[in-house]
Amino acid sequence: MTFEIKHWDELSKDELYDIIQLRIEVFVIEQDCPYQECDGTDRVAFHLLIQQNEELIGTARIIPKEGDRVALGRIVIKKKNRMEGIGKRLMKSCLEYTREVLHAKRVTMSAQTYLIKFYSEFGFETRGEEYLEDDLPHIAMELTLGS
Repeated sequence: MTFEIKHWDELSKDELYDIIQLRIEVFVIEQDCPYQECDGTDRVAFHLLIQQNEELIGTARIIPKEGDRVALGRIVIKKKNRMEGIGKRLMKSCLEYTREVLHAKRVTMSAQTYLIKFYSEFGFETRGEEYLEDDLPHIAMELTLGS
């Protein structure tokens, strides 16, 4: 299994295709949540790619924001590979990159509410009230990174 982080400019056409295909497979088909996949944010983001046997099984995007803040989004693990600890490894990789390469102090995300406990394990705290995003319950979460 390989973990690699690339900026948009470094992604091959095949890697970009695989990222979009996996996100549509999980968010649009599995979760029955039609949304605007191509939102312009991918172009400024860093993308974590998790591959196993030449197949993309997980991805996330790390989005630089103003000041010392980044946002995480489009965090996804292929259904057949869940419950194998890959999500925890994905989050650790994203946070390590955010801290050590991007030198961020704060990480924010819009999390599906059923994942609050999972993200809390990494130190994320909820902010504000639950809201609907693409007809799914979400909540803002934030993590302050230590040095």
